[in-house]
Amino acid sequence: MKTITVGGVPEHFNLPWHRCIENKKFLEAGVKVIWKEFPEGTGAMCKALRTGEIDVAVILTEGVIRDIINGNKSKIIQTYIGSPLIWGIHVDAASPYKDLQDLEGTSAAISRMGSGSHLMAYVNAEHLDWDINELKFEIVNNLDGAIQALKDDDAQYFMWEHFTTKPLVDNKTFRLIADCPTPWSCFVIAANEESIRTKPEALKTMLEVLNSETKDFKLQKNIAVELSDRYQQKLEDIRKWLDLTSWSQEQISEDEVNKVMEKLLTLKLIDSKTKYSKITHNL
Repeated sequence: MKTITVGGVPEHFNLPWHRCIENKKFLEAGVKVIWKEFPEGTGAMCKALRTGEIDVAVILTEGVIRDIINGNKSKIIQTYIGSPLIWGIHVDAASPYKDLQDLEGTSAAISRMGSGSHLMAYVNAEHLDWDINELKFEIVNNLDGAIQALKDDDAQYFMWEHFTTKPLVDNKTFRLIADCPTPWSCFVIAANEESIRTKPEALKTMLEVLNSETKDFKLQKNIAVELSDRYQQKLEDIRKWLDLTSWSQEQISEDEVNKVMEKLLTLKLIDSKTKYSKITHNL
């Protein structure tokens, strides 16, 4: 039996993976899946794919495409979340900043360079017609680091998934200034090329089991209650998030890859585009 180590963030999007592991659905299909959490997000998972620490990552689309173009020997094997990610733009609850224009010229807290919080700061700046060459960043590693950095005024704003950070808005740690959705499907499943070469059938089986779980995930009885309990979020927030979220069972399209690459090129986050076949692999 082949073993596949999968990396992902400790967020509600990934409950289908945990249910498949806990209910032994992967094992029953003949593949052992080990889950490894990465609170630091996309930048850390890109590094783990490069080193072979993990075989597969459930990872932000724009982050992994950028890293593949920059030399990460991995490929996207499927879209995971087919809907956009809603990035909340947060400040410390006691800060003087009231709207987006107040934040121009201030520092963004980011988990690490190349992370989603880093790349989306550029997308947000472009939306607001800020000079992207003037952006400033404070590396904070994770959510706890961001809380401290904003409190200490080492950084002035932080972009993270709206519903993950909602409890911190509710308890007045953060104040939400605005939302910034991604212009594309937000999460994909990427595998390093070594795993694709040595475990293709196991990866294919893994996707089949996962897709069976996600296909009717939102229709499962009491799923909103389970998500709310497990991720310590208000039931009303989980229901809103479920309404906005769709799981995919398909490979990312060439049009969408091109859309991401065009944006990364415009923002000077990559030097050139590459072929769709260099980014994706169909098992």
